[in-house]
Amino acid sequence: MRGPADILYNFHWIAPGEAARSAQAYAGFLAPFLARHGIRSIVNLRGKNLRRWWWWYEARVCERHAIPRFDLKINSRQLPTPAMLGELLDALDRAPKPVLVKCSGGQDRTSLAAALYLIHARGWDALDNAMAQFAGWPYLHWPKKHQRWLKLFPLFAHEAAGGAPIRQWIAKGYDPDEFARWLQNRGMGDAFHKIYGASAS
Repeated sequence: MRGPADILYNFHWIAPGEAARSAQAYAGFLAPFLARHGIRSIVNLRGKNLRRWWWWYEARVCERHAIPRFDLKINSRQLPTPAMLGELLDALDRAPKPVLVKCSGGQDRTSLAAALYLIHARGWDALDNAMAQFAGWPYLHWPKKHQRWLKLFPLFAHEAAGGAPIRQWIAKGYDPDEFARWLQNRGMGDAFHKIYGASAS
């Protein structure tokens, strides 16, 4: 049964007892929220933010309760590099289960990470379940103009990987320039702002 904090923090299980997703705990009471679901680790998709109070609050709670936390950067408007996606899969592998994956609203970057988790853990047979992680309801994924690439990435990956495991493809075959061209060829050139780290065109 979903409690008030689950609704407030957009909490949902990706795979029950294994991986979950949520928004940032801006309203506090993070420790009881994690304890309620038995969360043993956190993957933070917002990166290391030493100037932000929420980062220090989360860090203190995790340290106090011996909950490992993995800080990595995903930008919802910029196409990710192979290194960024490899770091995400590494964190999901290393994180004690159940792991909580979160961004600011638990809607966009978290939807991508949840989809990649399922494909990585279950293989390409889980693609339909992975795509369901982008639903407007209940996950609130209603992307803005330059965020539409997020939902398209698993489809591109499936096509480009040719059946290879997603980790192997990301490490050896994924090219963000190729993804950008794939989007442009489908009339979706405005579905992203730029490739992460590249100059805006």
